[in-house]
Parts: sequence; C-alpha cells; structure tokens
Amino acid sequence: MNSSKNKVNILFKHRSMEMGGVEKVLLNLLENLDKNQFEISLALNLNQGELRNFIPSDITTYRLTKGKEDFPENYILNKFNLFLRGIKLKIFKFFPIIPNKFLINNTADIEIALGFTMFDDVLNSSNKNSKKIGWFHTEISYLKDKKLAIKLSNQIEQFDYVFFGSIQTYEDFIKEFPNIILPPNQVIRNPIFKEEILKKSEEFIPDILSKDLVLVSVGRLDSRKGHNVLIDVHLGLLNKGIKNKIYLIGDGIEKDKLNARIKENKINDTFILLGSLLNPYPYVKNADIFILPSESEGWPLILAEALILKKHILATDVGGVSELITHKKNGYLVNYNNEEIQKGIEELINDEILFQNIKNELENKSETFNNEEIYNTIEEVFLDLLKKN
Repeated sequence: MNSSKNKVNILFKHRSMEMGGVEKVLLNLLENLDKNQFEISLALNLNQGELRNFIPSDITTYRLTKGKEDFPENYILNKFNLFLRGIKLKIFKFFPIIPNKFLINNTADIEIALGFTMFDDVLNSSNKNSKKIGWFHTEISYLKDKKLAIKLSNQIEQFDYVFFGSIQTYEDFIKEFPNIILPPNQVIRNPIFKEEILKKSEEFIPDILSKDLVLVSVGRLDSRKGHNVLIDVHLGLLNKGIKNKIYLIGDGIEKDKLNARIKENKINDTFILLGSLLNPYPYVKNADIFILPSESEGWPLILAEALILKKHILATDVGGVSELITHKKNGYLVNYNNEEIQKGIEELINDEILFQNIKNELENKSETFNNEEIYNTIEEVFLDLLKKN
C-alpha cells in the first residue's frame, strides 16, 4: 500500500461499483476527503459496475477479481469464469491474509466497510493494527433473515466506530437490539452536490413526456425496494381508468422476475425498465411524480436529489424518509402496501389544492446540504480514533 509518513492511511473496502446510493457516497468521499491529511486507497472485491471507471485517478485501487464486464461472452466460458471467481472469493474469505498481505499489502491505519456486506472483510482483516469503522444504512428490523440481523448486531459491536446513515436507522437498531453495547457512533448523512444534480438534469430531455400520468422510480432492483408492489399499483391505476406510465431506473437481481410479471400482464409499453443509467436526473425532473415504494430504506439519497429538482414525491414512510419528507407539505408519505400507494397517487393527482400547495413549498424552499461539515466530521473521527492508540 502506498503511504506517506505524515499522512493517515485509509483503506475503504467495498464489494463492487454497481450504480447505487452507497457507491455514489463512496465516490464523493474518495474525491473530497482531505488528501493533505489522508492517504486513501480502495479495495474492490469485484471490479464490476457502471461506476468503476469513475474512481478518482489519484486513488490507489486494488481490484481483487474481474468484473462480469470482463468475462467472455460465450455462455459456457462466462459461467466458468463466474465459478472460478466465486472459488477465489471463498479462498479470500477463509484465508484473509492472501488478499490483505499479498494483493493489497494492507498496512492501513483505518479500514472502512461502507456497507454491511463488507463487515466480514474488514473485521476479519489480517491487519490487526488498524482501527475498524463500519457504516450502517439499513433498518435492521426489516431484514427477513433474522440470523443475519443477529450476526450484524454482533459485528457492529466489534467495530471501533460506527456511522449510522440516518436517525431512524440508529433508533431502529437500538430498539431491535437494546442489550448490544455500541462502540462510539453517530448519525452522518450522505453528501450531496446540488449544482451537479441541477446541471445533469438539463443534459437532455427524455422521451417520456405524455398526456398520461408519468411516474419515475430510481433504485436497485432488489426485493426490499418494492418494485413488485409498484407493478400492482400500476395495474390498479389502469383498472380504474387512470392511464399511467411508470419508468423504473436501475438494475439488480429482481430484473428477471419483474420482466416476467410485465410480460405476463402485457404492460411492456406502460411499465418500462430503463436499466441502470449514469444520469437519471432528466427522467426525475420531467416526471409528474417521483415515487419511492421501498419496504425499507436508510437515508435515501435519491429523495434528497428529487427534492433538489423540486419534484412531487410519493414515498413509503420507512427508514430515514421522514427526515426528508413532511407529509402533505413537501411530499406525500404512505405505508408500505399497494393499496395505500395507489390511494396516495390518486389523491395527489385529484386534489389540485394539495398538489399546488406541495409545489409552492418545493418552489419556495431551497434545499441546503452542508457537505464540508460532513467531510470535517468524518475526518475528525479518523484522527480521534488514532489518538486513542
């Protein structure tokens, strides 16, 4: 690992660079943490994802295995490479000294897991001298795998410091596991670049303008994101004669299941999967309503971005959503079920006074996000941790 005598060595460990809120936060941290104080590097388990080419050039990056983008197109060879990669990652898991000493030369002062999928990698690091920091963005009570929830609670106890992604994430954790002795911790929100979002939203006008109701949703295609419920909402609106089109931006493991339901219900022309997009903001800006139908969330970065674009928002009241949205003031909150989501959409489009009041609130309020304060807080935690040696 490259080092400078007077700098603190920081190693972020992350799974991959597929499009997502955590990955965008990671890129922001890599770009904006003070390089005069910190020597920052990144270890990726998979060199994979749309954002892998956006890692700042001054960041030393270790790519432990190839991404699927680098596999042969031939089906058999592709699956064989996937199999070999899986074996390699299992070896790394059981013998962490291999990646840490021989691939990374891990002499970091601080190792960071920016999400719970990397807790194992950081806590089991062969570098026993580093301080360990965990970032937790998930409502732990909503995890269906209760064994995983218990495992994560025990792992969180082992970190030297923990950042929670929202107030609700923190409160949910201590409510679910009141007997866990938390290490030093605090809630830290994600940095947001307002001017960049506004600029990107003007780059093009997407072909979604319609006399029908246009709804846009952005998120990884994961079961907890509620996109299957969104299909039910779409069908329910159509059955009531409310013509609508839903554009879903994102990719993930639920893609095939969603496509099967779309095909089964013959809604290919009205429920449209756009895949993962580097710039979703023109779609958000030109929608009638931005919709977040998640079953659970941390502090959803995309909602803050939609607020910057002054877009009407309907969101499920989960996680840190209510830290951003006040019901019927700057958005509309519902419980997580298709009936409430559909009812909320209907009220928004039929109640002209409500729609206009929310619009006025959005237009008259300028969202402010203090990124410098966020970076300074994180940097102070890094330095304070090392003082405790």
